[in-house]
Amino acid sequence: MVDRRKKVCVVVASRANLARITTVLEAVRDHPALELQVIAAASALLDRFGGAVNLLEEAGFRPDARIRFIIEGQTPAAMAKSTGLGLIELPTAFEMLEPDVVVTVADRFETIATAVAAAYMNIPVAHTQGGEVSGSIDESVRHAITKLSHIHFPATELSARRIVAMGEDPRFVFNVGCPSIDLAARTRPGTHRDVLSHHGGDGSPIDPQKPFVLVMQHGVTTEYGQGRAQMIATLRALSSIGMQALVFPPNVDAGSDDVATGIREIRALGLAERCHFVGNLPAEDFTRLMAHCACMIGNSSAALREGAYLGTPAVSVGTRQHSRECGPNVVFASHDPLEIAEAIRTQITHGRYESSHLFGDGTAGRRVADLLATVSPPVQKRLHYDSAELLRRSRETPRTPVRAPTQDDANVDPTDEQSRARQKPPHAPGSTRGNHQPRYETPRAP
Repeated sequence: MVDRRKKVCVVVASRANLARITTVLEAVRDHPALELQVIAAASALLDRFGGAVNLLEEAGFRPDARIRFIIEGQTPAAMAKSTGLGLIELPTAFEMLEPDVVVTVADRFETIATAVAAAYMNIPVAHTQGGEVSGSIDESVRHAITKLSHIHFPATELSARRIVAMGEDPRFVFNVGCPSIDLAARTRPGTHRDVLSHHGGDGSPIDPQKPFVLVMQHGVTTEYGQGRAQMIATLRALSSIGMQALVFPPNVDAGSDDVATGIREIRALGLAERCHFVGNLPAEDFTRLMAHCACMIGNSSAALREGAYLGTPAVSVGTRQHSRECGPNVVFASHDPLEIAEAIRTQITHGRYESSHLFGDGTAGRRVADLLATVSPPVQKRLHYDSAELLRRSRETPRTPVRAPTQDDANVDPTDEQSRARQKPPHAPGSTRGNHQPRYETPRAP
């Protein structure tokens, strides 16, 4: 009797999902012990947010199911309703496909709907990019998914240790790196002129003989209503620099309409004369742009992940990437336009950084597939703590009186020694490099 191949169902629910899981799709498809199933869902089906399903099909992955569960509006309530609709629709697809394991990506609202649905249906959940620390609601969602998941594929060693510290079984925690680094490692940079010739869009044309910057800034769910002012601050800073820029649209999260409004207002004010506004690009094309740009600006995690590997100078604005691990290529800034502009100048003056393998070495996809083929965790999860040891420690170290947390506490990652130290390196005024972040205030928009 021939053993059947293990069915691995991957849910691709956004353009960001696709970039973070493409090489896993390829490796699972090509693995002799695995059968790939693909569900295209949520904003991956919407042209307004990149139509990632088209890129998925162009890469040779025809979805086994398509599930629409985005409620328009881009408000916190719309995100909550979209999550609920996903939880209603995904079980139908899982019943039809009967997967042996479901793979869910990172920390978005679509991701938690996937994890809840599969877990309640006794389908083991494999989760990528768990154990990381950041801002926005993503921070809470990511750790909730960890507790629902059975196999963990964190991207860094510190993330793996955090997952184990949350009581997960270390036998099923594997530091494989981030699959997005696989794309960065295999993408041919091409020439400066080549990467600027096929991006489409509108606005001021980009001169391929001159340096350019990339701008990608999303709404921050926990700062809903501030996206317009935050985007205006970033684009005002960019205008003061005078360098040509490629500006990308925000994702589907709550607040994205506010960010888009900020972009339109800056254009109406005539402060975007050197900006070219681009739609969504295949991950490989975006990686090529990152490899050639003078600086990447905004709050996308790509600046920290692929940016570390490519050595791309980056300015991370605001709290969205607060306390996330990063290499020396990143400077953090608040929403003060003067501070953002000074940080951009500092990074452009510095130039490219040495490549860092903090988030992987380009082999994550293959390693994930090999592990999915061989690892079979129990569906029934348990906290993996030594209860006797916990009680012994509690007797030896009595609990100290609880005090009210302060703003400084909110800016410290207790698992990160550098963050605890809160040292302020001498870079751009008010900005910080690496894992150090300042406190934040959102400016008033004009």
